[in-house]
Amino acid sequence: MCYYGNMNDNVIKVYKKAGETPLDCIDNIKKERPELGLLPMTYAGRLDPLAEGVLLLLVGEECKKKDEYLNLPKEYEVDILFGFTTDTYDVLGKITASGEKIESDVVTQIQRALPEFIGKIKQKYPPYSSRPVNGKPLFLWAREGKLDEIEIPEHNIQIDNIEIISSYEISGDDLLEDIKEKINKVKGDFRQIEILNIWEKELINKKEEKYPVIKLRISCGSGAYMRSIANDIGEKLGTGALAFKIVRTKVGEYSI
Repeated sequence: MCYYGNMNDNVIKVYKKAGETPLDCIDNIKKERPELGLLPMTYAGRLDPLAEGVLLLLVGEECKKKDEYLNLPKEYEVDILFGFTTDTYDVLGKITASGEKIESDVVTQIQRALPEFIGKIKQKYPPYSSRPVNGKPLFLWAREGKLDEIEIPEHNIQIDNIEIISSYEISGDDLLEDIKEKINKVKGDFRQIEILNIWEKELINKKEEKYPVIKLRISCGSGAYMRSIANDIGEKLGTGALAFKIVRTKVGEYSI
């Protein structure tokens, strides 16, 4: 379950774990604090199913200030895996391309590319997101195979800083085990069985293959999708890339 940081009567800082939903966190805190049971409660700032980190729960009258909390600056640590792209831009998606490798030092190439991702930039919404288009969320258009019938919207986002924290490699064998563990934590209908089968077929004969991973720290304004940044960096470098792990480390003054 979620665990909790500082709490007061109006704002509760929660650490959402991978696989949990924001609603799970609300249900858990209400079980732990029965006096909150009848009070209105909402969360400020959705996190993807596999993302984890700081989530703010608003209680009572504070719910009316949700937009203020949504607009707070954010900080993330994002592990970007190179060598694959998926339709969700993370491992909870169908592989759309694989096998592209970075021939030279990946850290050096990313350092050269990062300035293009800093400042006020335009970002397309991920095809698998809740952004509505013609009254229907994008993920439904995607699952129905009708993305070619619409234009995926884009929006302005602010990226204040991106820095490389570390880099490492992961073997195909360890990657598959990690993906299995992650996907098995996710509840609800996210095509888990189908996606696990795809990853198993992709990696079953690549146990010794090594895939580079770069960990970034990203400071940004509201509305920025870390999955999209990972995918766009992969496109910029001419190789597949996806968000392997996303941790939101800070929302405004609230940090891990």
